[in-house]
Amino acid sequence: MLRAMRIASGLSAFVLAASLALPLALATTGCLAASHGPAKAQEAAMDMNVHARFGRMELATELVAPKARKEFLEHRRGWGGRVRVADTELAGLHMVDDDNAEVTVKVAWYDMRKQELHVTTLQQRWHAFKGDWKLTKEARTDGELGLLGDAIEPPATPEGDVAAKPRNARFPAVHLGGGEPKADPAPEPATTAAAEP
Repeated sequence: MLRAMRIASGLSAFVLAASLALPLALATTGCLAASHGPAKAQEAAMDMNVHARFGRMELATELVAPKARKEFLEHRRGWGGRVRVADTELAGLHMVDDDNAEVTVKVAWYDMRKQELHVTTLQQRWHAFKGDWKLTKEARTDGELGLLGDAIEPPATPEGDVAAKPRNARFPAVHLGGGEPKADPAPEPATTAAAEP
């Protein structure tokens, strides 16, 4: 009888272990499936933009396709100097197909020459190369110029605008000791050698 109880208890432990192992295996398979496609594209985009924000360009360029690296680095040449990135936010992700995604990124940044906060929206294209997501192209879609090294031209001023006219840099003279300053005598008009008839 004791032996039968031991066999029954071993069998129930086996059934219990098997019933717990099946859901665990299914959950693990689900997590692995989620690490591909949109979740993996989002993770790569977030990692690349955070690395670039904090100046870790070596790590950021690992997530950029080799053909796009030169342009990527040119776009960020002023970062850390003229441009200081305050924040990046992934505003959206759209899967074009299984291997291509478009990511919208909002970047808050300072132009250090003016100490002004700007916001620029970027559209990034990502492609899965054998499961590894890489940035292939990016462009500014909205917001201020200057984040990606694009030229900033001074705003045009309309004609007649006071700001557009050159200003006289001289200040009126102030004389100490009271009284008005003596006026310089007016210059004599130039005389001609010939007398008028």
